[in-house]
This record gives sequence, C-alpha cells and structure tokens, in this order.
Amino acid sequence: MLLVSLYYLWKHRATVSGKAEVDLASTTSWGTGCVISAFTKIKITGPFVMGRRVQIATGCFIAAGRAGLTIGDDVLISPNCTIITGKYRFDRLKIPLQEQGTEGKGVRIGDRVWLGSNSVVLDGADIGDDVIISAGSVVTGGVPQNSIVLGNPAKVIFTRRADFTNSLDEKPLARTSAPQPVNSGE
Repeated sequence: MLLVSLYYLWKHRATVSGKAEVDLASTTSWGTGCVISAFTKIKITGPFVMGRRVQIATGCFIAAGRAGLTIGDDVLISPNCTIITGKYRFDRLKIPLQEQGTEGKGVRIGDRVWLGSNSVVLDGADIGDDVIISAGSVVTGGVPQNSIVLGNPAKVIFTRRADFTNSLDEKPLARTSAPQPVNSGE
C-alpha cells in the first residue's frame, strides 16, 4: 500500500492512507488535495475522475467500472458510503447472474456535494451541485442541484436557496430586544 500511496501523491498530489486499498490505474484523473482515509477500498476498472479537495472518509467502498465515475470539487464522502457504477444483467432466467455479464451507465457527483454516512449511490445516479445526501440514503437516479435528499429511494425533502445560507463573512444579526421568557403555563 505504501507504493500506491506514493504513486497517487506523486501523480495527483493526493493523500492516500497506508491502510486504504486503492487500485493502481492509468484511467484516473484526480485534482490536488484529495484525501482517502483508512479502510476505504477503491476498485478501478474504468474512468475515475475526481475533482480538487475531495475527502473520502473511513470504511467506504467505491467501484469505478467501465461506465466511469466522476466526482466534482470539494465533495465530502462520509464514513461507510458505497458508490457503484455498474450492475449485473438479469434478463435471462435459468442463467446465473455472474454469467450474464454486467452493464452500467456510470455515476456523476457534482461540486460541493456531501454524502452522509452509510449512503449508497448506485449506477445511473446523477447528483447535481450543492446537494446534501442524508445519512443512510440510497440514490438511484437524478438529484437536482441545491437539494437535500433522504430515504430509500432518496427523495428531495428540501431545496437549498442562496438567500438562506449564512456566510462566515457575515456579521451576526444584532438583537433588537431582550429575549422573552417562555411561558411555562403557570
């Protein structure tokens, strides 16, 4: 694993834990500042494009198959997430699945996406920019930008708006009056 860590550090300026299992592949294109944590497994058999400053936490499994995986900039992938870019064919009865071959559409994850712990992203998912995938969700298709999704299958529960965010550069709102006590029913 030391050789793999050094390879990705040299080729992409990425930090790969010595306890992570990442395939060596010429089909990768990673931005600088990526971090892959311990006990994460990344199997690469197809194109795997990863933007700048992507962080993949402990215990994740990522399978970048022939259809490819594209991850945008500043993506956070929380512990124990799974991303799979292919699936078994299953259209012929009486033939074992592993003998029917695989197919895939690939997966695209936009910029500034946060995948909550234990989330699953399956083949064909297309996640827009600025999306939050709630913990334990299963994403199987398209997710519009600025969405927060939850569930299995993942459904939009909220749409984030630019006027709703609180920038670190903003000053806190000044209090116009003293807080009022809560009526305890006495």
